[in-house]
Amino acid sequence: MATSKLTKEGFKEKFFDYTKTQEWEYNGDKPAVIDFYADWCGPCKAVAPIFEELSEDYKGKVDIYKVDTEVEQELASIFGIRSIPSILFVPMKGQPMMQAGALPKETLVEVIEKELLVKEKA
Repeated sequence: MATSKLTKEGFKEKFFDYTKTQEWEYNGDKPAVIDFYADWCGPCKAVAPIFEELSEDYKGKVDIYKVDTEVEQELASIFGIRSIPSILFVPMKGQPMMQAGALPKETLVEVIEKELLVKEKA
């Protein structure tokens, strides 16, 4: 499995420690995509293989993580997750962007290319 599961502690370490400050400050070394999902969610299961493919396609360029909203309820609450899947796109600079719903691979690729990788080069 190429995507990595992300816990609350891992999030605070790799992304942003929301217990210390309210102002978003990304700690990562490359852009990231976080898939908020649940094991019982049909659309989540449908997009899971797409995230696996993307993690291979963008290996070394974009980190792709999964957050189980049933296990990591605090993280889901912090991001106001009301429907799943919800996808958080985290650029190197600027604010992260949340998108709800099972997006097709083409849309995910477009957002990664235009929002995450372009800003990285700028």
